[in-house]
Amino acid sequence: MRQLSSRTVYSNAWLTLREDEVELADGRSGVYAVVDKPDFAVVVPRDGDGFWMVEQHRYPVGRRTLEFPMGGWPAGRSGPLADLARAELREETGLRAGRLTRLGHLSTANGFSSQGFDVFLAEELTAGPTDREPTEADMVHRLVPRAELAELVRSGAVDDATTVAAYALLLVTEATGAGR
Repeated sequence: MRQLSSRTVYSNAWLTLREDEVELADGRSGVYAVVDKPDFAVVVPRDGDGFWMVEQHRYPVGRRTLEFPMGGWPAGRSGPLADLARAELREETGLRAGRLTRLGHLSTANGFSSQGFDVFLAEELTAGPTDREPTEADMVHRLVPRAELAELVRSGAVDDATTVAAYALLLVTEATGAGR
């Protein structure tokens, strides 16, 4: 597939939607819509045999969801994703990680978006105050035992794809001994 042209359809401080005219492998032309967003960080805060998770209302799905702490740099800022992971963990849970290990990089939705995320395992946690953004005012955090998290994922109660993918990456890492 080859890009012939591209035009911005919509843009704001968080994302750009573009429409690309493309040439397919067989020579036909087509249109591809792409959402461009900066990469973000996801933190898997492991504490003993459990994980600290956050619950908040997610406007697009119209309900509260249970997720790992995650987020991107504010508009106009950038830096190493490990620094972002530490900041998101502190802001959303008040926790500080004595050890932060990058587990890998995943694509968010590579069928229509360029965005990806780095997954970090946070360990040796110490508590402190949260520093949530105004949009996170309803956020709460709690320790979820490993067995409960597995059941919540299996039952679909935890259905945030980013959280499930980060958890799967952790399980694969643990099973293979990679990242140690």
